[in-house]
Amino acid sequence: MKLTQYYPVFMVEDVAEISIFYQTHFGFRSLFDSDWYAHLQSNDDKTVNLAILQGNHETIPEVARGRASGVLLNFEVEDVDAIYEKLKAENLPILLALRDEPFGQRHFITRDPSGVLIDVIKPIPPSEEFLAQFADEALPK
Repeated sequence: MKLTQYYPVFMVEDVAEISIFYQTHFGFRSLFDSDWYAHLQSNDDKTVNLAILQGNHETIPEVARGRASGVLLNFEVEDVDAIYEKLKAENLPILLALRDEPFGQRHFITRDPSGVLIDVIKPIPPSEEFLAQFADEALPK
């Protein structure tokens, strides 16, 4: 199978609210916008997309209707410290404060208004303990 595009679709109660959240705080723009669906694209990289879908829309099988749960969205960024300060100043909830992890991440976690967790990450060199677990091409620099 050859993929032509891949992006997450979050089932939510309020499409407009969540769409505006990602546009305001994470640099997305709307490519398609309706009351039941929005397709967003990063202003910095057209290959980075996400979609917001009304959780009870008729196109979703009835047994699967609802809202996003158990989802952690990762955004890898160049300057995690600056984004942390920006989002704190914008009063986003900080669920995990900015910190370095021995497995090779400097990161923090916030969430969107629908409850989707957002992990904002800058890869950093891992500790010796985790170094052997990385494929050579996956090692953070």
